[in-house]
Amino acid sequence: MRLLYSLAIRCLSGIYGLAALFGHEKARLWWNGRNNQWEKLKSPDTNEEWIWMHVSSLGEFEQGLPVIESLKKNFPQHKLLLTFFSPSGYEMKKDFELADKVAYLPSDTMVNAKKLVTNFKIKAAFFVLYDFWFNYMKVLKDNDIPLFYVSVNFQKNHYFFKFYASWFRKQLKNVKHFFVQNEDTKKLLNSIDVHDVTITGNTRFDRVFEIARQSQSFPEIEKFISGRKCIIAGSTWPSDEKFVIPFLKKIPEDYCFIIAPHDISESHVNQIISQLDDYQLYTDLDVERRCKVLVINTIGILKKIYKYARFVYIGGGFYTGIHNTQEALVFDCPVVIGPKYNKFMEAVDLVNAGGMFSINDNNDYEEIFNKLIYDESFYKKASSICHDYVQISVGATEKTMDVLRQLM
Repeated sequence: MRLLYSLAIRCLSGIYGLAALFGHEKARLWWNGRNNQWEKLKSPDTNEEWIWMHVSSLGEFEQGLPVIESLKKNFPQHKLLLTFFSPSGYEMKKDFELADKVAYLPSDTMVNAKKLVTNFKIKAAFFVLYDFWFNYMKVLKDNDIPLFYVSVNFQKNHYFFKFYASWFRKQLKNVKHFFVQNEDTKKLLNSIDVHDVTITGNTRFDRVFEIARQSQSFPEIEKFISGRKCIIAGSTWPSDEKFVIPFLKKIPEDYCFIIAPHDISESHVNQIISQLDDYQLYTDLDVERRCKVLVINTIGILKKIYKYARFVYIGGGFYTGIHNTQEALVFDCPVVIGPKYNKFMEAVDLVNAGGMFSINDNNDYEEIFNKLIYDESFYKKASSICHDYVQISVGATEKTMDVLRQLM
């Protein structure tokens, strides 16, 4: 089975190579980034001891960052190797200051795994969320290097729990300890005889809580809002915007609206503004002109401006799955989302509790938006539920470190 798995990994690499050849930008970055990769991952001083943190992409990096910061504080004698699978993470964080080396993860073959372990004197490895690379897992185990998984969140439909996945389940025995988000994940792992599990919660909350605590001000956005109540629609896709944009004409005069699409390409932004009458673009904002809608056509500020929102709509729920909701929740914002949210523990919890609201169609959208706008007691209750949920959710990193201090 391992031979078949390794063959599949080589095929995956080949697919990326072909896609790069035919001009796919992300595949090109993925492929070119792995050319001469061992120059970046060449053998360092053999006396140096390393901690290895691997994340898939930028979202998982944000989830792992509080752990990285705590590891550097608790184990300052160790160097840090940070690897990414995806270009969207690597390209943004290739100069990350807390890491001593940042690189793409070499393809998951036995040869590469053995070479990485040979090149670095790794004392412990940390993989975040769902990135299971079975050859690396085996080689780490064979070399007595403890592997920890951080912020794991499984659903019962994951392939590990299917009848045909016995080989994959066996690979989980190569993991020293799982730090999981909830009781359901722990029970699922226990059901397949994996018992080295601790419930710590989601480390992402620690990260966004810290961002909220240090949140900077945006005077130009404050002038745009100018005393009005603000609704923010963040990380929207066209499937979200078909609900969002028609509603903009119906918001009260004492409200304004900020929309931050996931895709900020000129063509997509033009598609949005072609449907608007009274708007400005963030990059051309004239604070002296009062208008109803602000379109954010740049990246990097959305998570910092949620503090200006009365409530938010977060996109992706009509596409592959909702985007990050914690960034808004830490500001006590009630959140409206689409129907694809079941993989996200905080969304499931808060939909059930009444701090987050899932919509399926335009009628749902208008109903919940009108309640949050016009029913003050409904709004305050939802906001309070979000506040209380965040307060009990922060602290996952310290819980993780309490166990690691014993295991390491």
